[in-house]
Amino acid sequence: MLKFDNASRIRKSDAAVTLLIAISFVAAGCGGNEAALGDPARGLKCVDDSNVCISQRKMVFDSYMSDPARAWVNHPAGPHEYASGVRLMAFSKKRKELNCNELARGKAEADRGPSALSGGGYVGLTTGQIARAAMLAREVSKELAQEMARRCR
Repeated sequence: MLKFDNASRIRKSDAAVTLLIAISFVAAGCGGNEAALGDPARGLKCVDDSNVCISQRKMVFDSYMSDPARAWVNHPAGPHEYASGVRLMAFSKKRKELNCNELARGKAEADRGPSALSGGGYVGLTTGQIARAAMLAREVSKELAQEMARRCR
C-alpha cells in the first residue's frame, strides 16, 4: 500500500482529502486489469486492487521518489497513469523539491487529467475511478499552483 505522509506540510483538510483519495485508489477495483511482473512502467497502467497491481504501483512510486534527476516528470501521461494516481501523488509529494519548470509541467499534467479520463481512453475504468482520479488531479493542480505562486514569480 502506498503511504503518503505529507500531511504535516499541507492543511489538515487537504491532507484528509489527499489521504482519502489515495486510499480509494488502492481499494478501488477494476476487475480484469492484470499486469505482469517485470516492467515497472506497468504499475502505471495497473489500476485494480490486486496485490500485484498494488505492489507495482508502489514500486513505480518509490522509483519516482528515489530518482534524483526526476526523469519521470518529462514522461507523458495517459488515462491509465491518471487513473493509477501514481504520477499525480508523486507530483504532490515532490512539489517542494520541483523547480518552476517541473511544477508547471506537473500542473499542466494535472489540469489535463479530467479530460484525459473522460475521453474514453481506457474503457476498463469505472465511473467511480474516473471521478476519484479527476478529483485527485484537481487537488494536485491546486497544490502545484500554490507552490508556483509561492516560489515562481
